[in-house]
Amino acid sequence: MRTPQIVLDTMHATFLARALFVVTDLGVPDLLADGPISCASLADRLGVERVPLHQVLRAVATTGLLRTEPGPETGAHQRFSITELGQTLREGHPSGTRDMVLTMQGELFWNALRVLPERVAEGRTGPEIVCGKPFFELMAERPAEAARFNRMMIATSGDEPAAVARAYDFSEVGRLVDVGGGIGTVLLEVLRRFPHVRGVLVDLPGVIEQARRNIAAAGVSDRCEIVEGDFLDSLPAGADAYLLSRILHDWDDETCSRVLGSCARAMTRGSRLLVVEKVLPDDDEPHLGKRLDLIMAALTHGRERTAAEYAELLAAAGLRVVRQVPTGTATCVIEAELR
Repeated sequence: MRTPQIVLDTMHATFLARALFVVTDLGVPDLLADGPISCASLADRLGVERVPLHQVLRAVATTGLLRTEPGPETGAHQRFSITELGQTLREGHPSGTRDMVLTMQGELFWNALRVLPERVAEGRTGPEIVCGKPFFELMAERPAEAARFNRMMIATSGDEPAAVARAYDFSEVGRLVDVGGGIGTVLLEVLRRFPHVRGVLVDLPGVIEQARRNIAAAGVSDRCEIVEGDFLDSLPAGADAYLLSRILHDWDDETCSRVLGSCARAMTRGSRLLVVEKVLPDDDEPHLGKRLDLIMAALTHGRERTAAEYAELLAAAGLRVVRQVPTGTATCVIEAELR
C-alpha cells in the first residue's frame, strides 16, 4: 500500500511553510513591489546564494503569493513578481500577515514545535523546556516580539471581531466590560455597531497604552473607560455584560476557574458573561480550532474546548450556559449567567 496522500501533503507543508518564512524574512515581497526581478538580482541585492533562493522562490510561487514570469530565462535568471495576494506579506500591510508568518515560523514558535515530543512526555510547555519560562512571561520580557505577536493576533482574528458584533445582539447592554481586552479589537467593533454601549477595557499595563491609542483613533474615548488590572483579581462590578474574548483557551482549567470566578463575583443577577472562543466539534470533523489547539499545546498550558467542556468550566464557577450564538466563522459566543 502506498503512503497516504494526506501524510505526504502534511510532511511537505512543513517545508513550504519554512520557505514562506525565508521569503518573508528576507523582505522579498517589498523588493518585488515595483515590478518583476530576476532571482539572480534578488540574490545579489540580499547577499544570499542564487540556486537555493531560486528553489525557495519557485516553491512559494506554487501558493499564488508569488508568480514566475514567462520568458526564456531559466534557473536563477528566472524573473519573479508579487501577486495581489502576496502583497499581504509586505511590511506594514494592515492584515498583519507578515507578522503572522514571522511569528509562527520565528525562533520561539519553531523551537516550541521542535520539542513537542518532550512537551507530550513531560507536561512542560515548549517555552518552558527551551527557555525555562512560560510563554506569556517571555512575551513580557521581549517587547518587540510581543508587539509582533499582538499584530499577528489581528491577522489570525480576521473578520471574527466584526462577526461577533453582528451576531450577538448588544441592544440591551448598556455597560460592557471587556476582560483582558488587549488592544480593544472586539470591543471597538461593538462600540461602532451599538452607539449606546459604554465600554470598559481591563488589561495589564503593558497593553493598555496601545489600547488607549486605538480607542482614541476610533473616536470613542468618551464611551470607553480603560482600567489597569489583572483579570485574576477584581473586576469592575455590576456591568450588564462581561466579555471574555479568546482568553480561556490560553489557560489550564485551574486558571480558567479563577478568571471565571472573578467574573462571577463582579456580575449581578441581570449580568451576562459572553465567552468568545472556537468551540470544537465532538467528532473528527476538520475544524480550525483543532489546528490552533496544537499551537496552544506547544506554547501554553491552554487548550481549545468543546461546548460540554466550556459548560463544565462555567458550572464550576457558579455559572450556567444560556445559549450558544454562531457567528458565521469558526468562533462562537457562549452566553452564560449566574446560576
